[in-house]
Amino acid sequence: MQTIKLNNGIEMPQVGFGVFQITDLQQCETAVVDAIASGYRLLDTAAAYQNETAVGKAIKKSGIDRKNLFVTSKLWVSDANYPKAQKAIDQTLKNLKTDYLDLYLMHQPYGDVSGAWRAMEEAYEAGKIRAIGVSNFYADQLKNLELSNDIKPVINQIEVNPWHQQKEEVEFAQSEDIAVEAWAPFAEGKHNIFTNETLASIGQKYNKTSGQVILRWLLQRGIVVIPKSVHKERMQENIDVFDFELSDSEMKSIASLDRNESQFFDHRDPVTIEQIFGSSLEQLRKR
Repeated sequence: MQTIKLNNGIEMPQVGFGVFQITDLQQCETAVVDAIASGYRLLDTAAAYQNETAVGKAIKKSGIDRKNLFVTSKLWVSDANYPKAQKAIDQTLKNLKTDYLDLYLMHQPYGDVSGAWRAMEEAYEAGKIRAIGVSNFYADQLKNLELSNDIKPVINQIEVNPWHQQKEEVEFAQSEDIAVEAWAPFAEGKHNIFTNETLASIGQKYNKTSGQVILRWLLQRGIVVIPKSVHKERMQENIDVFDFELSDSEMKSIASLDRNESQFFDHRDPVTIEQIFGSSLEQLRKR
């Protein structure tokens, strides 16, 4: 498995398995067991996904030594302050039945970011977490976090796919020695991404699917990818992306597909923030 080195020296697999929206716990457990058997060593979950326990059971059932896995989880908005983050970290460790996390992310840039980050720094220094980072932060938010704290984030997990390529955000993070990890690399199939003529024609050249072409395009941008599937055949397909390389002209062709728009929602729209995160922020105020 190809890896990248994070800014604290930790090696991280560049292709992982995500479990977002796998809400059936038995299905999640089975999917993670299948993913590990297929060769995945990076697993990505979150408190908000409500499936950490299933991931923990799958890790134990897999028979793979814990030290050979790279396990990620995330702090939700309702726990984004110092005391709640401390408790949330311990609860995640309990849910996953592990003594440590390889990577822990602040899931959204809302709430008491500074206080939550301080709790994450302390957990890092105590050995509960091997690396800390963020998710869904914009460049200015990332820079503010850097300047205001002792420990720089190792990674920013953001939406990146052919329809929303986030060129400036990716380049800024990488220029700051902060890795980028792509969620929703397939844009959940929107705008017929799997049958797009450009992606399909490139795939035919290498005897690869459009999905594999997308993942290869992201890998060649130095981005970590965490595709999700509950089908073992697709899991195996998604990890089989290291035996071909896209040319510069093919990379440019895919770059031309950029719609410059999120396929989900605008993280900076106040109305959307209130609709999606308002109840969690209200919970945060209730200590």
